[in-house]
Amino acid sequence: MIDTSTENVIPLGQVPAEYPSRRPGKRINISTVWRWATQGCRGVRLETVVIGGGRFTSREAVQRFAERLSRPRSTDRGGPPAAVCYRTAARRQRDSERAGRKLEELGA
Repeated sequence: MIDTSTENVIPLGQVPAEYPSRRPGKRINISTVWRWATQGCRGVRLETVVIGGGRFTSREAVQRFAERLSRPRSTDRGGPPAAVCYRTAARRQRDSERAGRKLEELGA
C-alpha cells in the first residue's frame, strides 16, 4: 500500500523515464507500466493510487514490485508460488492414456 505522506509519488507516465529497460537506449513502454498496474506480472501487481483523477505510483512501490519479482519462485522458502504450468490437450491425453494402462496393469 502506498503511503502518500512518506513515499515519493510519481505519475505512471514518469516510470519509463526513471527506470532502465533491458533494451539499451530504449525506455520501458508506458503500456507495460499500465499492464503491471492492472494485470500484474507473474502474480505481482505494481501498487498504484488515484489522486485527483490521475493514477500514480511511488518509487518505493516500483522497488517493492521489482523485489517481489526477483524472489525465488519456489514455495518451499515462503516465496511466491511457482508459475502455474498448464498441460496442452495432447499432453493431457497422453497422461490419461498412461494412467489407464497403469490401472489395467494393477487390475483396477
